[in-house]
Amino acid sequence: MKFEAYKKQVKHWPDDGKHIMAQFDEDTIVVYQAYSDAIADFAVEHQYFGGAYSYTRMSWIKPNFLWMMFRSGWAQKPGQERVLAIRIKRSFFDEILSQAIPSSFAASEFPTQDAWKQAIETSDVRLQWDPDHDPVGSCLPRRALQLGLRGEMLARYGKKEILEIIDVKPFVLQQFPHVDQQEQLLIPVESIYRSCI
Repeated sequence: MKFEAYKKQVKHWPDDGKHIMAQFDEDTIVVYQAYSDAIADFAVEHQYFGGAYSYTRMSWIKPNFLWMMFRSGWAQKPGQERVLAIRIKRSFFDEILSQAIPSSFAASEFPTQDAWKQAIETSDVRLQWDPDHDPVGSCLPRRALQLGLRGEMLARYGKKEILEIIDVKPFVLQQFPHVDQQEQLLIPVESIYRSCI
């Protein structure tokens, strides 16, 4: 993974709108999840999700590092102490996006609420735009993406499509003391993968 000063990166990020911010290269993209030790230990050792991991519930992936830091409290929240960076193929990520249904009717492009409900019930991918956050957790006008996976798509993601699982908790804990001042704060290099507005 590549890292760079937060203060340097933020100068080049959009102030508002819906943007998929991520670390990616020509072939791969990194997404984040946070779990308990039991789930993370298995995933890092075996490089897929199994053991205590549940395939019967929706699992959310986040391509934006700071959104994951807000959600996990910089790896301080119970059950989210282990932040994992998961590298997958861009082709698979794009397939996930192509099947994603917005989590609310208001955010969808469906002509009727019934049509949206039917799509939600049959799709294995849920798309949700949330307020992005700065390092201390303050809401920003910019929106950050998270994707909920279930069913066959979750099984593919967890068992077949992952290229690499990296435990980034040591890095997260190393950077946490710099959150308030931010002058020395490093985060993964991220840029716009796709803009939706």
